[in-house]
Amino acid sequence: MTNHAILLISCQDQKGITAAVTNFIFQNHGNIIHADQHIDEQSNTFFMRIEWSLDGFKIKREDIQPAFSVVAKPFNMTWKLSFSDQKIRVAIFVGKHLHCLYDLLYRHRTGQLFYDIAAVLSNHSDARLVAGEFRVKFSEFQVESQNKTAQEKRQLELLQSEKVELVILARYHQILTKQFVDRYPSQIINIHHSFLPAFAGGNPYLQAFQKGVKVIGATSHYVTEGLDEGPIIAQDTVAVSHRDSLADMKRKGEDLEKAVLSRAVRMYLERKILCYGNKTVVFD
Repeated sequence: MTNHAILLISCQDQKGITAAVTNFIFQNHGNIIHADQHIDEQSNTFFMRIEWSLDGFKIKREDIQPAFSVVAKPFNMTWKLSFSDQKIRVAIFVGKHLHCLYDLLYRHRTGQLFYDIAAVLSNHSDARLVAGEFRVKFSEFQVESQNKTAQEKRQLELLQSEKVELVILARYHQILTKQFVDRYPSQIINIHHSFLPAFAGGNPYLQAFQKGVKVIGATSHYVTEGLDEGPIIAQDTVAVSHRDSLADMKRKGEDLEKAVLSRAVRMYLERKILCYGNKTVVFD
C-alpha cells in the first residue's frame, strides 16, 4: 500500500490558502502526489484535496494533525487528515435484491475496493448464503413498523461495537429514521434505482417501461432525513429502446446500479468527497 497523507479542506476563499498548504508540505520534505481545488463562486467557498508521500516527511504521522492545525487556524479551515493505508470499516445493508451486494463483496475480494467489511445486515435471510460464501459476518434484523425503533437500536449497537465508519445501503428497502441518520452524517451511501428525480413508488422499471423511456439511470447519494434528497455523489445513464423488454431494462438497470454504487464507494474510500449544503465536490 502507498504511504500517503490526504487532506480535505474547506473554508471561505481568501488569498494564500494554497501557498500555506503547499509550503507546509514542502518545508517538511513532502512530495505532493495529487492536488486539486475548487471555488464555489456563489458561496465564496474554497475546497481542496491534497495528497502527499510520507516517505522522508519530517513530521511523524501522529504529529501531522497538531502541526497542520497551526496552518489551518488563520484561515478558519474545516479539514480532515487521512492516510491511504488506513482501511475504512464498512457495514453493508441489503434487502432481497442482491446484485449490489455480490458486486461489493467481489470487488473487496479482488482488491478493487480497499476496505474492511465488518458485517452484512439485512431484514431478510436471503443474503445469508452470499455473506457466508464470502466469509463475511451476517446479521438479520426483521424490521416491521412496530419494532423498527428497537431493531435500529440493535443495529446501531452492532455498528458501534464493530467500529463501522461507513454504511452502504446496497438496495436496502427500509427508510432509516432521523436518529439513525444523525449518528452517521455523510457516512451512509445509498443507491437509487433511477436518475433522480425519478419514478416514485414501487416497481420503477415497470413504470419506466410503460412510459417508453429512452434512458434509465442510477444515482448514488448520501442519506439524509429527507427521503432520496441527500447530496448526490455519482450518477449515470444507459440507453434503452422499444426493443428492450422489461427484463432487459431490469438487467441494464441492475448493471448500472452496481457500477454507480461502487464508484461512489470508491470515491469515499479514496477521500475524494466534500459536502457543502446539499451538494458534493467530488475530486478527480
